[in-house]
Amino acid sequence: MTNTEVRTGKEILRIALRRNRGAMTSGTLLMGSYQAAETAVPILLGVIVEYALRGGRLSSLGLALLALGLVMATVSYSWRFGMRILQKANTTEAHRWRVEVADRGLQPVAREVDLKSGEVLTIATEDADQTADIIEVVPLLVSSLVSVVITGVVLVVISVPLGVLVFVGTAAILSVLSVMSRRIGSNTQVQQAKVARAGAKVSDLIAGLRPLHGFGGSYAAFQAYRRVSTEAKQQSIVVARVNGVYAGMALALNSLLAAAVTLWAGLLTFQGEITIGQLVMAVGLAQFLIEPLKLFSEMPKYVMMARASAERMALVLAAPARMTPGVEEVVVSETGLDVSGVTHGTLRDLTFSVQPGEFVAIAAYQPQAAAELAAVLSVEVPPASYSGVVRVGKQEVASLTIESVRTHLLVNPSHHEVFAGTLRENVDPAGTSTLVDEAVSAAMLTDVVALHSDGLDYAVRDRGANLSGGQRQRLSLARALAANPEILVLHDPTTAVDAVTEQLIARNLTELRRGRTTIVITSSPALLDVADRVIVLDGGTVASEGTHRELLGRDSSYQLAVAR
Repeated sequence: MTNTEVRTGKEILRIALRRNRGAMTSGTLLMGSYQAAETAVPILLGVIVEYALRGGRLSSLGLALLALGLVMATVSYSWRFGMRILQKANTTEAHRWRVEVADRGLQPVAREVDLKSGEVLTIATEDADQTADIIEVVPLLVSSLVSVVITGVVLVVISVPLGVLVFVGTAAILSVLSVMSRRIGSNTQVQQAKVARAGAKVSDLIAGLRPLHGFGGSYAAFQAYRRVSTEAKQQSIVVARVNGVYAGMALALNSLLAAAVTLWAGLLTFQGEITIGQLVMAVGLAQFLIEPLKLFSEMPKYVMMARASAERMALVLAAPARMTPGVEEVVVSETGLDVSGVTHGTLRDLTFSVQPGEFVAIAAYQPQAAAELAAVLSVEVPPASYSGVVRVGKQEVASLTIESVRTHLLVNPSHHEVFAGTLRENVDPAGTSTLVDEAVSAAMLTDVVALHSDGLDYAVRDRGANLSGGQRQRLSLARALAANPEILVLHDPTTAVDAVTEQLIARNLTELRRGRTTIVITSSPALLDVADRVIVLDGGTVASEGTHRELLGRDSSYQLAVAR
């Protein structure tokens, strides 16, 4: 995690480079040794050929061959350990940025990000990985430069024009490719944005598939996704085409330089200006030069891609704060909830209190009011954006840290998120709950567990694709119950289950949550009936209160709203 707020992609890259300077220094030294040893191979071969042609002693030839073996060992081990250090640093740095982006993306109260969850996910994965590549790019760039310099110096010793050709040719190649790399960077940034939008669109499509089927909007939604996906595909083709041209141009220019060095060395040998051993040396260096030049010429492209990804990460990391969380902690052991004069959206001067240990049901005649109340209580809506006050244990939410609020007050939303993993990992993500079995039983998830031989270790696909809607809902409820917060708010926890299961869940809920503050926003008669008290919301304000049976007996509007 960074200690300072980042504002630009350049700052992100500087942070990545600064905190990995130790690994990069070690990696650069080892990769430089690798390139130097690689360069020494054709030099030693030329020396051996020259020595043999001059009729040198066999013992000296043996020493030369031993030196060649040591050089080859240096090539092997320096590459192995150098890349191990760099790739470890790369992977670790990518992990750090993934965690930081995910942390910002998972705290909507802290950041106002004009990106959908699918886009944030892409930034936290692909962009984080590409940004961390800068850790490998710099050492490889330096090590490639080492080999080019050594080759040029040796060729200058053999023949000044040959050495000058290497230096001038390398500079010309990099000048041409740097222009192309900027185009790759800009095209890649556009591609990443379009791919992220396509990911966000399909995420929204999957999340809303059932209601879309309900009113016949699935085809229109699919067409919208297809348009976005087609745009991403076309941009990917553009990027692939530019990358292909870049790679082809780099290979052609590098090969052209190597061929020029080889032909010139041959001409000099024919003219008697250099020896056969020097020719072997020059030709070997020319052939070897293709690899470091290829690596050297690819680095600008990766730098531009890392910068483009870093700029996208900055969209999340440098987003303006929606609110400044408080610094206080909840200090009471028995926690109640007070909502006083809250006005937000359709909510109008909403006021009610829930005592510690009380089970209260809230029946909202307008679904929008129910959703907005859940958003206010979960602090998805910053306290500064609505009038009125929400208190947890007599302390205002605005004065509390987000961690303290979420430790004592858990709002389980109606969309029932399920992630890839096992049933157990979904019920108890942190692995610290002591109520897993009780929560599974209370949420009537036992039949799902019993269906599979793996039990709670049964693998769940991403978004719960291998579970039914009712199973996903019960899994989400079990997770909320296993967390066992002091205040639990459930928003429509039983809309996807049958009436019998709903009755059993309602009974189990009261038993498991006995002594804990529980609020259920629902229109379910089963849940309303087991509540200590029902608060009726109409027009965004409290219309009446009482037990479920009392309200059925005296309020005709309530009868119509909750009767099934």
